[in-house]
Amino acid sequence: MRKWLKRIAIVFALLFVGIAGIVWYTWSYYNPRFERTDGVVYGERNGLPLTMDVIRPSKPNGLGIAFMVSGGWKSKGAGEAPVWLMAPLLNRGYTIFAVCHISQPDSLVPEIIEDVQRSIRFIRTHAEEYGVDPSRLGVTGGSAGGHLSLMLATRGGDGNLDAADEVERASSAVQAVAIFYPVTDLLNLGESTENLGDGGPPKSFVKAFGEAGKDLERWKVVGRECSPIYSIHRNLPPTLIYHGDADTLVPLDQSERYCAAVAETGCRAELVVHPRGGHGWPSMILDLEKFADWFDEHLDKRVP
Repeated sequence: MRKWLKRIAIVFALLFVGIAGIVWYTWSYYNPRFERTDGVVYGERNGLPLTMDVIRPSKPNGLGIAFMVSGGWKSKGAGEAPVWLMAPLLNRGYTIFAVCHISQPDSLVPEIIEDVQRSIRFIRTHAEEYGVDPSRLGVTGGSAGGHLSLMLATRGGDGNLDAADEVERASSAVQAVAIFYPVTDLLNLGESTENLGDGGPPKSFVKAFGEAGKDLERWKVVGRECSPIYSIHRNLPPTLIYHGDADTLVPLDQSERYCAAVAETGCRAELVVHPRGGHGWPSMILDLEKFADWFDEHLDKRVP
């Protein structure tokens, strides 16, 4: 009897140690060591500062990722970007630039697109200060953050060499993209619950586009300019998109058509479909490991 009790005690002790180890590892993984500088001003819009949080891991790899902090084209304030969400990237050594913008409708979507372009120019201008390679910058985000990431991928480019502001002289191009469920074509919303069927903007976001959102003729121009699918070219950065096949807000069709159009140029856009995934799913944090793999593959300094 004593032998059995001893064995049971050993089993329970091992289980306790195992569970404690898992808890400790999980806590450590999602609470990486880092240095954080919140509220770095990269520009201004309508008299308000545009800010980003710079989060540098304890063992930086010399590469930077811009995280578009945006949902519904609304953004958080300085210091509110969750570190645990970026843990998979921080653990790989990536310095994170959590880019915020003025939320719509106080700032219109075309203005927000301009502002995140400036955020990349700012990062590139101050790359040496932050210890990152200005020629290898990645971008990530989800939903509106994914849309803004693709606007950087498709519309990012050379700065104005004649500008007095050195930031505006820098490029806003990014070299790799990994995102969740972006809207790519505002003129063709398909089966989205946001589609009124009149060719206009998403019904919940009319104010986000100002007067153009109320005028269908003007909307055709603005909606096209704000849709990544119409700015695809033959020098796009490699792009990874995760999208759920049960997403009713931004249907899977948005990513499927975008990736098909990119493939025609010979560029790389890989789509991973999450079965029964809606506009977000519980295991997304695990998918960020795949994002880190993607950035390792396409931004690693060893790659020529």
